[in-house]
Amino acid sequence: MGLNLKSTSSKVLASAALLAAAAGVAGMGTYGGFTASTSASAAVSSGTVKFDVGTGANNRLSVAASGAVPGDSVQRAVTLTNSGDQNLASVTLTTTAAAPSSKLDSDSTNGLQLKVDACSVPWTEAGTSPSFTYTCSGTTTTVLSSRAVVGSNIALAGLTSLTATKTDYLRVTTTVPVTADNTFQGLSSTINFAFDAVQRAAANK
Repeated sequence: MGLNLKSTSSKVLASAALLAAAAGVAGMGTYGGFTASTSASAAVSSGTVKFDVGTGANNRLSVAASGAVPGDSVQRAVTLTNSGDQNLASVTLTTTAAAPSSKLDSDSTNGLQLKVDACSVPWTEAGTSPSFTYTCSGTTTTVLSSRAVVGSNIALAGLTSLTATKTDYLRVTTTVPVTADNTFQGLSSTINFAFDAVQRAAANK
């Protein structure tokens, strides 16, 4: 306690002495003072968000199927790759029916149903085009549970490609429900698939 009080008193006296000195030279002219300066630079580069759909055997979505009856399924493989250098927050799927539409895509109950599964390694393809089938020699996970084929911004769960440079091996299955009746005979639909990637949340760098 005594040391602190003494220190405070010294600071007050020193301040008073400086003020007195300043007053003494106030009328004696202007004097220069010492100055110094320095500089620095900061480099900032932007990241790349790039999301790719496979080609060739890595994208069978463009292979049409025909002659499906109630209970039939159509399997197609497709890969999604995060080829950028940034992680992603989410990936969604939007499916739309090209004109002309039909009950196959507009009837959400008895029309085409969609399911998406992922394999931890590339799917093993069998069968001849267009009747492909796929088996997984690794671990299979469900990315999208069965639902009506047409939908907007459908969340895809558990994708590996949320991480930069990673790839997901997907099997897209469309099924004609056994409940489809005679009114579905002779119909056709073309379904467009759009995968949308959203960048990770902003962070301090």
